[in-house]
Formats: sequence, C-alpha cells, structure tokens
Amino acid sequence: MDDETAEIELLQQNLNKTRQISKRMTSILDSFDTRIAKLEKSILPLYTASQILNRRRGNIDKTLEKIDDVATREEDLSAEESLILRGPQPGQLHLYKEAVERLNANIAFKAGESAEIAKIADLVETGAKRLVQLYTKIVAEGSSGPTPTPERINTSLLSLPSTFPPTLLPTLTPIVKFLRGMPIPATHPSHPAAQGIARTLTDAQRGFADMRGSWSVKCLDAQGKRLVVRAGTSETDPLQTGREFGEWVEVILATADEEYKLLQSLAPLPPSSSSIASSFALFLSPILRLFNSCLELTRSANEEEPAAIQLPRSISVRMPPLATTPIRIGEADAMVGDKSGSDILKEGLTTLRSLCLRSFPEFLADIKLAALPTAVGKGGSVNVNADVSTKVLDFTVETVKYISKIPEVEGAVSAALLALGDGNWKMGEGIQVGQKSKGGDGLEEGSENVVLEHFIHDVIQTTITSLQTISRPPSRRPAFGAIFLLNNVAYLRAFLPASLLAPPTVELLQSNFRTAKAGYFDSNFTPLMQAISDAPSSSAGNTSSSLTSLGGGGKSGQVKDKFARFYELFEEVVERHRVGRLLDEEGVERERKVVEEEVVGIVVESFRRFCVKAGGKGKNPQKYIKKTPDDIESEIRSLF
Repeated sequence: MDDETAEIELLQQNLNKTRQISKRMTSILDSFDTRIAKLEKSILPLYTASQILNRRRGNIDKTLEKIDDVATREEDLSAEESLILRGPQPGQLHLYKEAVERLNANIAFKAGESAEIAKIADLVETGAKRLVQLYTKIVAEGSSGPTPTPERINTSLLSLPSTFPPTLLPTLTPIVKFLRGMPIPATHPSHPAAQGIARTLTDAQRGFADMRGSWSVKCLDAQGKRLVVRAGTSETDPLQTGREFGEWVEVILATADEEYKLLQSLAPLPPSSSSIASSFALFLSPILRLFNSCLELTRSANEEEPAAIQLPRSISVRMPPLATTPIRIGEADAMVGDKSGSDILKEGLTTLRSLCLRSFPEFLADIKLAALPTAVGKGGSVNVNADVSTKVLDFTVETVKYISKIPEVEGAVSAALLALGDGNWKMGEGIQVGQKSKGGDGLEEGSENVVLEHFIHDVIQTTITSLQTISRPPSRRPAFGAIFLLNNVAYLRAFLPASLLAPPTVELLQSNFRTAKAGYFDSNFTPLMQAISDAPSSSAGNTSSSLTSLGGGGKSGQVKDKFARFYELFEEVVERHRVGRLLDEEGVERERKVVEEEVVGIVVESFRRFCVKAGGKGKNPQKYIKKTPDDIESEIRSLF
C-alpha cells in the first residue's frame, strides 16, 4: 500500500513539473509571436518598395523592347515597301509573293494600330495591282500575234484559231493561284484592303474577257468575210459554202467552249457562277456581233438565189442542240446590249435552223411557181410560154442537182426534215405544221430515212405535176408538149440517184415515163396510124371505106389518098422533130433507144402491113409509094 502511495506522489510531482514546462513554453511562444509581429511591421514597407521597383523595371524593359521592335519594323516595312513598289521582277516572283504574304500577316497581328495598318493595307493593295499588271501583260501577249488564214481555220476544227499559247501557262498559272488567294470581301470581310483588291481583280477579269473576245473575233473574222464573199459568188459550189459555214459555226461554238474553260482556270477572281457568267457575257459580245453580221450578210447574198441553192447551203450547217452544247451560254446572263448572250446566240442559231427548215417548202413552192403561165424560170431557165420548146427546163435540172447533193449531207437533211415534220413541207395543201403525215403513197413513216424518202417523193411528184401543167396548152402545142414532157420525165428518170428513191417513187417515175411515152405516141404518130388504118380517118376529114375495098369498085383513089396523107403527116412529124429535138440530152441514151425501138416497131410495121395490103388489093400501088418501109425506118431512126 505504501508503495502505491509513493508511486502516486511521484507521478504527481512529475505532473507538476510538466505543467511548469508547459507554462514556460507558452510564455516563450507568446514572446515569439510578439517578436514576429514586430518584424512584419518592420519588413512590410521594404517589401512594398521592392514590388514597386520590380514593376518599374518591367515597364522599362517593355519600353526598351518596344523601341527596338519599332525600329526593326520600320526598317522591314521600308524594305517591303521598296520591293512592292518596284513590282515583281523576272525570276523573283516568289520573293514578291512572300513580301505580300508578310504584309498580310502584319495586318493580322497589328490590331488596334490603325495608322500602321492603313499603311500596310495600301502596300498590299499596291502589290495586288502590280501582280495584276503582270497578269494583264501575259494575257495580252497570249491574245496577239498574226491571225490564222481562212484556209487554216477551215481545214482543222481540232486546232482552234484563238487557242491560248501553252508556253505562257507555266508563268501565268502561279500568278492566278496567288491572286485568287488575295483578301476580298467574300473571304476576308475585315481586311482593310479587301474592297480595293476586289475592284482590281474584277477589272482584271473583265480585261481578260475583253482581250480574249477581241482576239477570237480577229481570228474568226477572216473566215466570216470569206464566207460572205463566197455566198455572193455564183461560181462557188453552194454545198461547199454551206459546209464551210457550218464548220465556221462549229469553230465559234468550240472557241466559246474552250474560252469558257480558260476563263474558269485563269480568271483572277475565285471561280463563282456570277463572276464567270458576267465575264463570259463580255467575251461573247463581240463574237455574237460578228456572228449576226455574217449571218445577215449571207442571207442578203442569197435573197436572189433559187431555193435549190439555198437548201444545200443551209442543210450542211451541223448545229449542235443548245441543250447539250458544252458551252455554258445559259450562265452568261449578264446583259449584252439589250439582250443576254444566251438569247443572242440562241436567236442566231434559231435563224440558221429556220433557214434550213424553210428551204424545203420554199423549194417545192418554186417548182410550183415555175408552172404559172407567165413564169420565167429562175437562173436563166427557158420561158414556159415558148410553145414549141422541148428542152429540159432549168428547174428540172435543179431538181436533179438538188436531190443528187443530198447524200453528201444526208444526215443533216434527214434530221431537219424530221424536225420540220413528215409532210409539213407541203404547205398550203392541207398539211398543218407540227402534224405528221399518214405515210401515204405506200411509204411507211418512222425513221429519218423514211421521212427523207417521203420528201424526195413529194419533190419528184411536184416536179412532174409542174411539167405536166407546162406541157399543156396554151403553154405548149400538143405535139411539142408531148415531146417536152417526155424529154423532162426521161431526164428525171435517167439522172435521179436510184439509191435515194423508195419503191413507190421509182414506180411514180416509171408510170409517168410510160404515160409520157403514150402521150408522145398519141400526139405524134396516131395520125399516121389513122391515115393508113382500115377504119375511117377522122384526122383526114373523110369517110372513106375500109382498106378491104381498095383495088375494086373504083376505090384505087382511096389508096392514093391514104399514101399521100401518110407521107404528108410523116413529113410534119419529121419537121416537128427537127424543131423540137427528142431525148437529145447526154445520159438519156437508154430511154432514147427504148422510145426509138417502140416507134419503129409501131409505125414501120404498120406501114409495112399497109403496103402489103395495098399491093394485094390495088392496081399497081407501087406508083403511090414514094418511100418504102425501109426508108421510113431510116428516117425515123435519124430523128433519134
């Protein structure tokens, strides 16, 4: 127990010591806090003064840096200004572009410094102008030089006359690429030089279109004038002239197509439908004026020509449909004069197309007009009032030439006829425009070839109808009219190309050739047959008895009268054939031989039989025979 009490007392003594130590520690800490507070009060003014000094030192450093930067920048800006004002030098284009790019970068990092930004913006705009001057110079170089000859334009559509020289493209393309990256309102609305640069580039693009348009006109003008001169020259083959005009139109379209692509690739402004369209309209303006001028002059030169010459000239113009033309004419909606470029070109091509389509009914109308009693054939044809003329008329020859030239441009003719409408060329005969015919005359409709066969059939039918009208009184005496009709129908039959004639058309020619032969026989040799026939001869104006009574009952006078009448009429036939020659054109030998053999077979054999009968019935009829059947045959053959 005593031990425990001793331990407690010991612990209590230790606890008292600990309390004393704690009090002493607390006293020391309080003293330390007091001293720290005093130290803080002493150091705070010094710290505040140090902060102020540090800020002043920073400001001084920044000021020195700014002064150095301004000095350096002034030196750099002077160097850039000198380079910009000199303009791009040969072989140093990359240095010039780098300078402009640095100026643009300075503008981007100098926000708030309006005076300096304005100066840099002026330099950037000046740099753009200097580059545009170089661009314009290269374009002008590529749009000048000797123009190609008309023959060169005509011989090759693959090498366009106004093609931009490919040797200049390596120099021009980098400039175009850089100009398209220049700041404009559409891409850099906040750039201070954007508006001025946009105006400069717009003027450059318009200048490009104007120079290319003027150069294209210079290249195309020689061929256009040549076409106008050839159109007014009668010695020129109209089909060749028409083909050349078609090729010229194709060259215009191909030139416009290539220039549109060139404009898209070399325009200084970024490609957009509005800018390209307005520039392309400017390019088209002089070309369309040339096109319309040549078209009007060519039409004026053709006003006095027959339709047969106008047709080949028109049908050979191979006009591509506007809907599929690769040129973006429809996008050139900027106004050119009072009309858009699309409308002007479309009207010109429509005029060409209408000339082509109109020539078909006009040709038929000219053939019909030739049959009028007072008509004089165009181009020096024979006056249809010449009642003893048996020559082949000019419109018959023109019809053969007209149809014979169709194979050279058959595709264009067929397409034009199909566009006109099957049968619509027979205007004024109950055919409505835009309505198809019903495939009359045994011809089937459908393809272009069938429509062409229909047209050729109608041309030949109209020609024959006009010839039949001219062959009748009062235009022709009956006998001469029959010779005239046979000559003209035989000419058609001999010279029309068989490859273009459908079976109904061939039958039409054959039938009219047979009818013309029958009319020729009837008007020229029927009186001869009547004079020696057994039946009474109405043409002789008597009522003599039949040949079976000759030689008896005092009828020998009738044999004499028949021989006399036969020889008299035969002399008239011979004289008539001397005035109006039958089938004397070169190339109708086959038809002439056919008619000759038929005439000999009918007349000579009939006369031979009459002589035999007269010899058996009459008393010494040989005294009445002035010419034997062989003599008659010889004279008949001499007529052919």
